[in-house]
Amino acid sequence: MRLPDATDTPRRLDSGDIALRHRAGSVHGRRRSGHHTSGRDRRAREVLLPRPRGHRSGPPPSRPRTFGDGLPGATTMLRGVFDLRGTVAGRLLGPLPPVAVVPASHRTAATLDLLAAEVARDEPGQEAILHRLLDLVLVLALRAWCARPEAASLDWLRALGDPAVGEALRLLHEEPGRRWTVAGLAARVGMSRAGFAARFTTLVGEPPLRYLTGWRMTVGADLLREADATVASVAREVGYEDPFAFSVEFKRFHGVSPSDWRRLP
Repeated sequence: MRLPDATDTPRRLDSGDIALRHRAGSVHGRRRSGHHTSGRDRRAREVLLPRPRGHRSGPPPSRPRTFGDGLPGATTMLRGVFDLRGTVAGRLLGPLPPVAVVPASHRTAATLDLLAAEVARDEPGQEAILHRLLDLVLVLALRAWCARPEAASLDWLRALGDPAVGEALRLLHEEPGRRWTVAGLAARVGMSRAGFAARFTTLVGEPPLRYLTGWRMTVGADLLREADATVASVAREVGYEDPFAFSVEFKRFHGVSPSDWRRLP
């Protein structure tokens, strides 16, 4: 099957391949025949899977919807959509290409087989099982794509693979509200201050404390969406004792004040 990306360049999908279409949701592809198709094929069968809970964009189908004739030997495409919620998800998936194709492998084949088999059933608990399987397919596909040569250019991925810088990123992500210093981070990962700062900047693309500020603003933006959150409480959670200082940095980073951010759709 050929799938166009954002530049309308056809991308070939073979049996068992998975295509992640960034920004337009995620497309999970699986072919069951040796035929090559492009666009809608009358013989093809497409199954639209229900969105996992916690993801939004209009009313999701409560059960799989099937399109096409599905004649013997036809191509079968399984398609699921994840609507990104929050700036943390966007920060993680933003560097992905518009279409990331993960070739079929034994690591993903078993899960896709389970997914295809469950789609064919109309039994109690089907929706819950499909949601979990879709989560698993997405994680497996991202893991597989990140192991491919084309992912080597992603700064954050190379940084996570470094023992010292990867550990520092884990610490910053887990405790954004802590009063981190470059010297403190360097001590936690067993490096000198100068050596750590240089290595972090080289791998991540920005100094440690600048990265921390960006991460705090990313986390803070998601926390502000919670109904019971206040600007002061969010500021404290991400390491700012003064709500005004947090608001100034938030507006510089996101272009709007925390209060205006909360009113955005």
